[in-house]
Amino acid sequence: MIETHNLSKRFGAFAALDDVSLRINPGKLVALLGPSGSGKTTLLRILAGLDHADDGAVQLNGLDAQSLKTRDRRVGFVFQHYALFRHMSVADNVAFGLKVKKGRDKPSKAQIAETVGQLLDLVQLSGLAGRYPQQLSGGQRQRVALARALAVEPRLLLLDEPFGALDAQVRKDLRRWLRRLHDDMGLTSVFVTHDQEEALELADEVVVMNKGRIEQVGSPADIYDHPATPFVFQFLGNANRVDGVVKGGRALVGPWRTDAPDVPDGPAVAFVRPHDLEVTATGDDATIRHQVVLGPQVRLELTVADDIAVEAVIDRETHSRLELRPGGKVGLRPRRITVFSAGDR
Repeated sequence: MIETHNLSKRFGAFAALDDVSLRINPGKLVALLGPSGSGKTTLLRILAGLDHADDGAVQLNGLDAQSLKTRDRRVGFVFQHYALFRHMSVADNVAFGLKVKKGRDKPSKAQIAETVGQLLDLVQLSGLAGRYPQQLSGGQRQRVALARALAVEPRLLLLDEPFGALDAQVRKDLRRWLRRLHDDMGLTSVFVTHDQEEALELADEVVVMNKGRIEQVGSPADIYDHPATPFVFQFLGNANRVDGVVKGGRALVGPWRTDAPDVPDGPAVAFVRPHDLEVTATGDDATIRHQVVLGPQVRLELTVADDIAVEAVIDRETHSRLELRPGGKVGLRPRRITVFSAGDR
């Protein structure tokens, strides 16, 4: 188990981490999700021992990480841009962490060769052992970086934007591959990403970060379906934001009224996912301004009361059946709407 307690880290006047406490259970694949500057990479580097907090503590399986040397933490780290040694072959890159071990911990040459062979088989690069990084594709280089991190038999695998430098299709393929690898090896893994789809697809648990603090921790389904703050709602997937007011447990937001029993009276903000807006041919709740075909779906850009702009997403069959056209009037009803006090973060 990995735990952080009240971690804080400043770079001059900038608070990279602000009182961050987190528990990562064994065998989980955890995503640190947030925008640039949210503190996710700083937290990852502190877990790895590559950086140190100004305040707070990190515990690895009950041991104070500060008392452990970096190599004794048994952490594998995969950098965004691979950080492979250009002058070394694929096999030598993978073997590097084993060759630098000292004394009795250092494996024999035969053991190193056997481990490297097994790892290259695992990452499906067994035929490329003699090549150099510049002779590989981006996806292949990332697999070499993963094999190198796994060579030291880490108790914790850390990945900093592991797929950020790759094109879209390679990213999807490697995401699925990493998920299978994680499960097969029984690893505890933490990866940094700003890609919401990546976090939702890969992770067992998502840690949403903003301005050096943790906004919410939960499963992908919990985070998406029950966002705790306006920031989480807006950051995790597309959302329509509509200002409104709450009085006596009822909210008036744009043209809609909804129950809001837990929201105090006063200014409020409501969120509706585009796919949670039901579009009908009858009614004049909204005017279609523009429509875009996106594969099997159609995105409608609409205006509702007081020229409030919203988006709705419907399937192409529904779009064709309703015979929707720009300039036309439609009925628009939210299937689900979430209301926060305007004072919430």
